Amino acid sequence: MRKRFGTPVPHLRLAALVAASSLILVACGGGDTAGTDTAGGGSEAAGGSEAAGGEEVTLSFLVDNTDYSVAVAEGLAADFHEQNPDVTIEVETRPQGAEGDNLVKTRLATGDMTDVFMYNSGSLFQALNPQETLVPLGDEPWVGDLGEAFPPAVSVDDQIYGAPFGTAMGGGVLYHRPTYEELGLEVPQTWDEFMSNNQEIADAGEVAPVIQTYQETWTSQLFVLGDFHNVAAAEPDFAEQYTANKAKYATSDAAVKGFQHLQEVHEAGYQNEDFASANYADGLRMVATGEGVHYPMLTFAIAEIVANHADNVDDVGFFALPGDDAESNGVTVWTPAGVYIPATTEGAELDAARRFLAFVASPEGCESQTNAAEPSGPYLVEGCDLPEDLPQAVLDMLPYFDREGATSPALEFLSPVKGPALEQITVEVGSGIRGAEEGAQLYDDDVEKQAQQLGLEGW
Repeated sequence: MRKRFGTPVPHLRLAALVAASSLILVACGGGDTAGTDTAGGGSEAAGGSEAAGGEEVTLSFLVDNTDYSVAVAEGLAADFHEQNPDVTIEVETRPQGAEGDNLVKTRLATGDMTDVFMYNSGSLFQALNPQETLVPLGDEPWVGDLGEAFPPAVSVDDQIYGAPFGTAMGGGVLYHRPTYEELGLEVPQTWDEFMSNNQEIADAGEVAPVIQTYQETWTSQLFVLGDFHNVAAAEPDFAEQYTANKAKYATSDAAVKGFQHLQEVHEAGYQNEDFASANYADGLRMVATGEGVHYPMLTFAIAEIVANHADNVDDVGFFALPGDDAESNGVTVWTPAGVYIPATTEGAELDAARRFLAFVASPEGCESQTNAAEPSGPYLVEGCDLPEDLPQAVLDMLPYFDREGATSPALEFLSPVKGPALEQITVEVGSGIRGAEEGAQLYDDDVEKQAQQLGLEGW
């Protein structure tokens, strides 16, 4: 349990990135739920008053089933309950990816959602029809303490609906540092350098250069989604044109490269032999222990490496997905997921849920989350600090936030357009079933349906 707080949160740079966009609106997202009973706290300022008449309330809290999300949710529940003994929070879990997305949408549509729930921010949040399904939170005092980058990712028509769950994240490559040291490799600044490193690793003949884990399809998307900083560097107005139906993945020389990179890695034979059956936990084990060297992934995975491979934490580093130009090298950034209150939560449960979200979006809530799981980036709440002894991979990511022009919001935060089939398409391209250009075209067709459902102009 970490108690040393002293590293300031570098969220001003990220705030400027997102606030600069006029379109500002996260990725990789449940199923049968398995409940874990825990209790859940805050001070008076962070939701610490009792329910009217001292009534005891039990809240249900749905989160995805990653080790990180469960640990953070249970920690928040326990710490909130310690300071609010009249409120008990029971944590339930759901699958990740498309299955989890569909479950959340179904439970909201049928009025069967838990009292509070954690879900993506950005474009997937937009697809929940928040104006109809969620409780607006714009009048809550804690909203003014949020970093500027977060509210647009959980807002519709200037009304905010969520509190931040976890930290901002980078999308890039986790890599095995001892292998790099042994082979004398340097962190690549361009795609050609990355592929050259892969060839040297392959020539050494010991381990897989690139780890892929397609049993869990959501993990296949990072070569595409994590490449958006490079797309934005080459085509600064891509997000705006994409939202207006004037730019496409298949016809953009910059945007199609994510699909092409997937194909190149597969055709070069750089993947682990069991890429089709390996899962996310396998991928983390492989990069932590050196069974594989490069694992394209979001930095939230670092917390799970800390939890499950503690002896190997500092053997894992991080770098941004490289593009064509070393001068524009930088990282694609995801804002945190949100904690939301469905419109079906009423009465004493609604009052308790509002208090819980106030705790989540407070320095005490940040400390609770840090104590529960290793932070994977900066918090987007004023007054929240990071611990001093961060894992190496997090330390590798933070300098991107300090360098001008080295971070870009993921496309999901700049456009509401995101199709549900991307993770299936990237599996096909990464498995050699479908070519890069065909995959990009198929994804363009997929997002058209989503844009029409949202009623976007130009579609």
